[in-house]
Amino acid sequence: MRRAKNRTVKMSITVPLNIFNELERHLSYSQSRSAYISSAIEAKLGGDPIPTVSETSTLQLMAAILSREDADEKLKDFILTFFS
Repeated sequence: MRRAKNRTVKMSITVPLNIFNELERHLSYSQSRSAYISSAIEAKLGGDPIPTVSETSTLQLMAAILSREDADEKLKDFILTFFS
């Protein structure tokens, strides 16, 4: 019988409903909620923390807004004009 190199453990957590709903909207039907949460925990514990807004430079935030499809075009134009 083969044994997994890194076995899994079942755990139960409690999160606010709005976080749960946002996660559900973010994941597609075929994506694993457990894999997503495991990856987020691993990134946070493994020295690859996800920066908060306050830790992100203004230039990085502006670039993120420009790359978003749901950002208002007037805002994108303003940012491009501001930095040109």
